[in-house]
Amino acid sequence: MRKDGLITVLILVGLVAGVILGQWIHGSSSDPAGAGNQWMEVGKIILVRPLMLLVLPLVFLSVVVGVTSIGDPSRLGLIGGATLLYYFSTMLAAVILGAVLVTTIAPGVGLSPEAVSSLQNDGASAYQASDGLRDAMGTASEKGLAGAWMNILEQVIPTNFFAELADGRTLGVIVFALLLGLALAASGPAGVPAIKVFKSLFDGVMRLVLWVLWLTPIGVFLLVTGTVAKIGLGSIAGPIGGYMSTVLIGLAIHGFVTLPLVLVLFGRTNPYAFIFQMRKALLTAFGTDSSSATLPVTIETAIDEGGCSKRSSNFVLPLGATVNMDGTALYEAVAVVFMFQLYGIELGLGELVIVVVTATLAAVGAAGIPSAGLVTMVIVVTAVNTSLGGRGVQQLPLEAIGVIIGVDRILDMCRTTVNVLGDAVGAKIITRLAPDDEDPPGATEAA
Repeated sequence: MRKDGLITVLILVGLVAGVILGQWIHGSSSDPAGAGNQWMEVGKIILVRPLMLLVLPLVFLSVVVGVTSIGDPSRLGLIGGATLLYYFSTMLAAVILGAVLVTTIAPGVGLSPEAVSSLQNDGASAYQASDGLRDAMGTASEKGLAGAWMNILEQVIPTNFFAELADGRTLGVIVFALLLGLALAASGPAGVPAIKVFKSLFDGVMRLVLWVLWLTPIGVFLLVTGTVAKIGLGSIAGPIGGYMSTVLIGLAIHGFVTLPLVLVLFGRTNPYAFIFQMRKALLTAFGTDSSSATLPVTIETAIDEGGCSKRSSNFVLPLGATVNMDGTALYEAVAVVFMFQLYGIELGLGELVIVVVTATLAAVGAAGIPSAGLVTMVIVVTAVNTSLGGRGVQQLPLEAIGVIIGVDRILDMCRTTVNVLGDAVGAKIITRLAPDDEDPPGATEAA
């Protein structure tokens, strides 16, 4: 068995074992939440921290190498434009799908008064108990969508590259790497030695990624064990099960229907063969619950197994892990409408349009970290509340977000997987525009 195949099998074993052990801990422990947190902390130390250590160096080096390999700046403009068009189009499609599903299924309608009251009370308690998250939500509510995009603009024009690295602001690192790559490419022969150094450093970091990959099965086992121990599989069948099912159905449709259709139309590739090729990255995304932490694995898998060009992978995937959040956008649309349904607040067509537009734009600013969607969701809720206030209609209290906090981790794992799949599909499509010069014949043709 190939090493890649062995790692995949071990990750699957770790995932299944984590579910079984986590459910046992949930049922037998007097403090399942505390026990779950302990398992998750160990998992973060073993897997997430090593991956996060590699993320920013890899982002910087991969973008520099990717840009310098493209050569013609006009070609970079074409690739960049196509990439951004793909990102916004698929996120918009995901949001519309989520809005249609949640209004059709209506998981927040028809629950018993007792179930509604219990969910609202538990949600208020969860909201008050999560100090850090509550503060972040409050800040997001105050700044709104304009503040979120101003934050993005500030990251696009950083003042200190090393501060961006220290604070983990990926977008600023990408912008600097993009500009440096363009400058080196424009330098002609004088820039060649530096380009060779960056390529060598990139190859070295990718070697580190291969070593860290062997930690993935253990890390996934620990993280999944902790998640299931905290929440329990029984939550899926509880009063909030309809909401969870709606999100999961939407993610499944987007991941197995919408994105494959896009890949067939524009990538001329067998989509399900490609999904299978990307299985290692997708399983890692599910376990780590972080697009950013998964990025090293995504790049390695896309190049070595997915048939994506180094040029497209090095440029598209780092950018995608920062701004392309299909799963998050869909989830926010479903979650927001569900909460309004639960509180008996009817949304008109205008509010639904606001949900679609705001969720798409807010998802761009969602950091590739666990539960970032909960924070950006506040922006969507605030925008809808503003519209309702203008019509004199009851508004949704922010504490309503506490209703979904308890099950967010499981849904976040699933939507992160879809986020990473969307990035990978984008890299495969852009490979048709930017194949590597050294690609063997047929490497970019339909699988």
